Amino acid sequence: MRALLQRRFKAQQKNWLAEEPADAGSVWPMSIALGRPTEKEGLENPERVRGWIRAWQDWRGVGQLLWIERRWRVLGNQRLPERLVLDNPQEVATWVDESERWQRARCRHVVMTERWPQLGSVLPRYFSVLADYAEGDFRRLLSMLAWLIDHPETQLYPRQIPLAGIDSKWLEARGSLLGNLLAVVRQQASEESDFFTLTGLRRPPRLLRLRLLDPELRRRVGGLEDISAPAKQLAQLNFAPQTVFIVENLQTGLAFSDLPGAVVIMGLGYGVDDLGGLPWLEGAACFYWGDIDTHGLAILGRARRYLPQLQSLLMDRQTLLRNRDLWVKEERPHAAPEISCLTLPEQSLYRGLKNHEWGQNVRLEQERIAWDSAWDKIYALTVGEE
Repeated sequence: MRALLQRRFKAQQKNWLAEEPADAGSVWPMSIALGRPTEKEGLENPERVRGWIRAWQDWRGVGQLLWIERRWRVLGNQRLPERLVLDNPQEVATWVDESERWQRARCRHVVMTERWPQLGSVLPRYFSVLADYAEGDFRRLLSMLAWLIDHPETQLYPRQIPLAGIDSKWLEARGSLLGNLLAVVRQQASEESDFFTLTGLRRPPRLLRLRLLDPELRRRVGGLEDISAPAKQLAQLNFAPQTVFIVENLQTGLAFSDLPGAVVIMGLGYGVDDLGGLPWLEGAACFYWGDIDTHGLAILGRARRYLPQLQSLLMDRQTLLRNRDLWVKEERPHAAPEISCLTLPEQSLYRGLKNHEWGQNVRLEQERIAWDSAWDKIYALTVGEE
């Protein structure tokens, strides 16, 4: 019985927390059959059956135990436990030693919904937060949520929030929770906005990393070769590279040797939006080299919105098939059926990957391609010897 109720408590605790009093009759009381034995079982294993009956006779837990009279043909009249009836979630929680967690979750649910009724529909999803947060963390959660609601557009950095006990690490670990709760209170769509957009706090500047592969370009920035800085600052660089390589893999970018008039930008991922703010890219020949998988092609399409002249590098069907022995599995392919801003061959490659034309969730990581052959391609593009 305890094992059964543990499974039921784990599966239903969120639903029970969400129940309105008017809905309680649809679930409670909960009546659970005990699986009483038959006369045949009593004849074949009398000690086991008597022990089972004694165990229930000695039981003193919560709930109501219902008994039934049965007349067995050989063994005569028998009084057997038939059902356990539990009236509410608290009784289930007591049965499975979860009483304190349930009470804590229920009380905190009441505290938050009395203050912000809009949260009634969403709070049950966060049962573990309500049940398991230390009291200090729960109080900080309440004060932080209230402060964000009252101060919608502060543009403060998290370090500047004037609340005791709130630090950037605490906030970072709970950003998704706070953002979702805040969106519900404000009736916003949290799926379409990130934490900083939802809260009105100032976003830490995202650093863009690049390497200057030409000594003359390095001379113009005091000899620096490897630079990490916010995109807005990099936009002020006073130079005009002839060729720009944008590579997804950091190690790939670090492997580049000097090339005349060239720059390599590394590890942007889906942050390729920053490319739109770099004016010195406009006159350059730009090449994107990412993994041959659905996300790599999606990033390529996204980057091309900002750089219409952007060409793909080693992201074609021939490269994929030539390196069949290096394939790995793409765990979570991109969801879109098609990606905008791809060329016809790139779109065909994307569809082939999505439709498993060459195998299930095929992926070729750029770092697995032999460097010698890749570098020959890169060098030829730069010096015009292809």
